[in-house]
Amino acid sequence: MQRPLSLYALCGSLRQASTSRRLLEALRAASPDGVSIEICDLIGDLPIFNPDSEGEKTPAIVTAFAAKIRDADGLIVSCPEYAHGIPGGFKNALDWLVSRDEVPFKPLMVAHASHRGDLVLEQLDEVLRTMSLRIVQEAFLRVPIAGKSEETQAAILMEARENGALRASLSRFVQAIAADR
Repeated sequence: MQRPLSLYALCGSLRQASTSRRLLEALRAASPDGVSIEICDLIGDLPIFNPDSEGEKTPAIVTAFAAKIRDADGLIVSCPEYAHGIPGGFKNALDWLVSRDEVPFKPLMVAHASHRGDLVLEQLDEVLRTMSLRIVQEAFLRVPIAGKSEETQAAILMEARENGALRASLSRFVQAIAADR
């Protein structure tokens, strides 16, 4: 019997009530049996990346963040677009991982909470591929809840759960991970 799959979700927005976080929470609630999703709460506490602080000088929180990524079977990223780009705090988190060995070839799923924001998707694709993450394109999920009221967001997310869109993307991601095991 295989152990359950562990997914680690990275939110590009630091706001607790962000649409990106709501989408990750909806995915966690829709995850199939044998799949757990932990949403990262460390990104906002990471110090500003400085190459002089790598190696033996790596801050404990960065080591903990990297360990969570290492231990995960796959990553889920949900990131809004800020000023036509990747939010600074999220880019900082990625910068801490660039020269480490936890991310190369790690499967990654992108979940996008907006009907727009294609610039951030292009930039994320470039950065994540440069970091040698394996983006599972067939698992891409777009649920346009950005800019909507909380009630409308909840209704759209419930519909995505009930019509199977959330679970279908997760299933495609899990299948891609299982194919590598």
